[in-house]
Amino acid sequence: TESYIALKVQVSNWRWQGVPFYLRTGKRLRARASEIAITFRQPPHAIFDDASGWHENVLVIRLQPNEGMNLMVMIKEPGPGGMRLMQVPLDMSFAEALGDEAEDVPDAYERLIMDVIRGNQTLFMRGDEVEAAWAWSDPIIQGWEGRGDKPQVYDPGSSGPEDALMLMHRDGRRWREIRE
Repeated sequence: TESYIALKVQVSNWRWQGVPFYLRTGKRLRARASEIAITFRQPPHAIFDDASGWHENVLVIRLQPNEGMNLMVMIKEPGPGGMRLMQVPLDMSFAEALGDEAEDVPDAYERLIMDVIRGNQTLFMRGDEVEAAWAWSDPIIQGWEGRGDKPQVYDPGSSGPEDALMLMHRDGRRWREIRE
């Protein structure tokens, strides 16, 4: 069965016009992690004469494991020696922020089972939501089948199929390296 997908999607409204969203998910990949990474655009005008070593600022929201946030920003390297830029992380881990209380926070499967026992359906899809998801994805699958497209094979423990890399390379981008 198909277990990997990589997409480039656009949101059709004035606020997000021209902003690409790259999504990917799959099973048996190199790392088991869920995160949202927001890469900020390069400013239209560099405020530093020499922008060598410049990297985009990136906000990473880690959903699991190691829930937290990381903001990678560019700073001027401290000290004399001219204008040298370096990228530094501003990191917040819920485990560190909560200290001993973090040990009592259940993992995702524990929360799921506790919600089932308690009858809390907040994180579960209703039937109409499942039908809406299939109404969105069925035409895509039918389009693939109509063209004779086959799912791309990838090795377990890899970052996914080669075509997913090409999706990003076409736009001069690359996927973030996911680590557990």
